[in-house]
Amino acid sequence: MNAAREVEAVVIGAGQAGLSAAYHLRRTGWEPDRDFVVLDHSPGPGGAWQFRWPSLTFGKVHGMHALPGMELTGADPARPSSEVVREYFDRYERAFGLRVRRPVDVRAVREGTGGRLRVETSQGVWSTRALINATGTWDRPFRPRYPGQETFRGRQLHTAQYAGPEEFAGQRVVVVGGGASGTQHLLELAPYAAATTWVTRRPPVFREGPFDQEAGRAAVALVEERVRRGLPPRSVVSVTGLPLNDAARRGLADGVLDRLPMFDRIGPDGVEWRDGRKVAADVILWATGFRPALGHLAPLRLREPGGGIRLEGTRAVADPRVHLLGYGPSASTIGANRAGRAAVRDIRRLPAGERAAA
Repeated sequence: MNAAREVEAVVIGAGQAGLSAAYHLRRTGWEPDRDFVVLDHSPGPGGAWQFRWPSLTFGKVHGMHALPGMELTGADPARPSSEVVREYFDRYERAFGLRVRRPVDVRAVREGTGGRLRVETSQGVWSTRALINATGTWDRPFRPRYPGQETFRGRQLHTAQYAGPEEFAGQRVVVVGGGASGTQHLLELAPYAAATTWVTRRPPVFREGPFDQEAGRAAVALVEERVRRGLPPRSVVSVTGLPLNDAARRGLADGVLDRLPMFDRIGPDGVEWRDGRKVAADVILWATGFRPALGHLAPLRLREPGGGIRLEGTRAVADPRVHLLGYGPSASTIGANRAGRAAVRDIRRLPAGERAAA
């Protein structure tokens, strides 16, 4: 286990972005386990989708695009998205013989010898000429801190811990966050909870019309500018707006999606504003998103002074051997597909033994 196994490329993560990259590596003629390896820490196929709550049915999914080379057809919109996507990813891995290794935890990526990268994992060490990092965000739920948070006598949980609306029956729930998850939680909770309150930092913007590939590309372009400047990326969803579907219209009409500005502090029995307004709560549900899971890349020192990792396309400016997929502009499913192809094209052009820039 101490000897490093040599490959041309290591792909970390087997969600949408990682599988897309693996598909394109395979299409170039590289063989899994011989020329490249896909490492995934999850217990089975499905990426982060396998952990979604059961009430998030496939029909409620915001802009899911098929993987390259295999369409997702005939899915029942009433089935949980976790089941639909898990089965689809499983079929995809087997159809293209991607041989994903799991569960494997990547602990650190460091400078190796001979201009190669050293990938240290729970299942040994790989030495690689190039790295495709597709670890996504699910493992880093973000929950902001507010004064008095530790005094709250009720329950606090994040979207990553949400299992469905039934457990909130008869409770007063404050949902924090203006993204798609926040609105989905509110619409599900309303029939069960004693009361719901929606709190966001900015007024929500609802978008009419389908979220097609053209809309997806436009959203990706808006996110890309921050990444080029080395700033932490905003989510693609944050620039697309919230889908104004029939459920959202009903929520707006009956007041479930009435929004309050962000509270200023948390008390033992609820949330409070400076003007004296208070809302009693039994539960605070933080639908406040996720941050990129990149801790294993820290030894490479890729971050810019602005806090983000500056990219040219998918390639890290600080180290041309490293590509980030599912980060910033490639965080959507359509962006991940395009990024996988671009990363592989760059990797095949990378001269053997090329070292990172200082």
